Amino acid sequence: MRVLDAIEEYHALLTPEIAEEAHHHMRQLQRERGTFFGERALCNVLRPHFYSRPKWDSFKISLEMLLSAFVTAHKACCHNDDYRALLGLTPDEETMFQYDSCREIPWTSSRLDTFWIADQEAVKCVEYNSETPAGIGYNDILTDVFDVLEPMKRFRERYHLEGMHVLHPLYEAIIKAYHDWGGREQPQIGILDWAEVPTRNEHEITRQYFEKYGYKSILGDPREVEYRNGRLWLGDFRIDIVYKRVLYSELLERMSVENPLLHAVRDRAVYITNSPACKLMAKKASLALLSDERNHHLFSAEQLLAIQECIPWTRVVSDRRTTYDERTVDLMEFIAHHQEYLVLKPNDEYGGKGVILGWDCDSETWQQTIRQSFNEPFVVQQRVDVAERPFPAWIDGQLNISPRFVDANPYVFHGSQVHGCLTRLSSAALLNVTAGGGSVVPAYIIHEKE
Repeated sequence: MRVLDAIEEYHALLTPEIAEEAHHHMRQLQRERGTFFGERALCNVLRPHFYSRPKWDSFKISLEMLLSAFVTAHKACCHNDDYRALLGLTPDEETMFQYDSCREIPWTSSRLDTFWIADQEAVKCVEYNSETPAGIGYNDILTDVFDVLEPMKRFRERYHLEGMHVLHPLYEAIIKAYHDWGGREQPQIGILDWAEVPTRNEHEITRQYFEKYGYKSILGDPREVEYRNGRLWLGDFRIDIVYKRVLYSELLERMSVENPLLHAVRDRAVYITNSPACKLMAKKASLALLSDERNHHLFSAEQLLAIQECIPWTRVVSDRRTTYDERTVDLMEFIAHHQEYLVLKPNDEYGGKGVILGWDCDSETWQQTIRQSFNEPFVVQQRVDVAERPFPAWIDGQLNISPRFVDANPYVFHGSQVHGCLTRLSSAALLNVTAGGGSVVPAYIIHEKE
């Protein structure tokens, strides 16, 4: 089965009447179910993303081997200050790291941000979100929404469709990790993030799911919690598990390293889903650590193969010599003269902030960003050619089918198991909904009925 053929069949089902009805139905359901990023509907297209079973299985196998390399790198950084120094932790982050017991895998849930290179049958991982993998609640609601749209009902007459719900694996991973950590009582869960974040809707979706399975849960702002009598509290609500959605960098900036949440973590008074040590692999420099030839001795032959296949050439920006395409280059000179196939990224930002695509900016912007890297940590990464696929949308009263860039961001549990996938679409090369554009769609595995 060719997925492109299936996509054409799906689009053929979209008469103007069906497309318009599906558009309004989808908007209504998104409003009712809270799948909005702030005030903007999270999904604005009429088709989900499709994988064939062989493609998805291949994708999963490759990335799970890569995940084992991240675990190996994490261990090296925990036990060797020199490796940890390569990641560019701030002094407060280093202090916070010392609060942690440095669990073997400190991220209960995480997300690989990747691109599927369709014509090469390859996948490229450009970032590892081992700290706050967003979108899980939104993904499940959007899957439920698409399941009831008329085009999907008609498409099911020809194809089996497997949606990828992710909230249940998240719930199971958190409860298992809590008990592995040493928790014995029926835990109460605090979902902590700033009160003003636009993803508050998703936190509420997640809270309701935990409550459905009998775990009392509350949304809270880190500024509201107290550490007293050996426990973490939000008012009179005892928190045993922190499902951490606040970013550590923002927590340190707004509250310093001396705050009730981190003190409770330090004293093992609360279980936190992604503990301070998760910050190590969340740095963009973690991909440079894996990619750099100086560190290849850390990894097995199988891990090295996964790194070479799945991670684009990545280096921390610095004045040094390194290898590129099996030749030795002066790194700063190489970056300055090859912007057309390089990307510059701040070591610790999110939502596409500060990312400069060399082929999409003028020379002055590129050189200015290089100068900026002298004062704050950046990484440089080889360009990845993003796949495009046609997606239908109802725009200005008519059906519009146009190409969108597509990424693939599989969720990871226990640091090793890929389950489900956030899919982002954009008409621009920088695929990030937080950056202000694009759409999110659920992913389905499809195969023809006999």
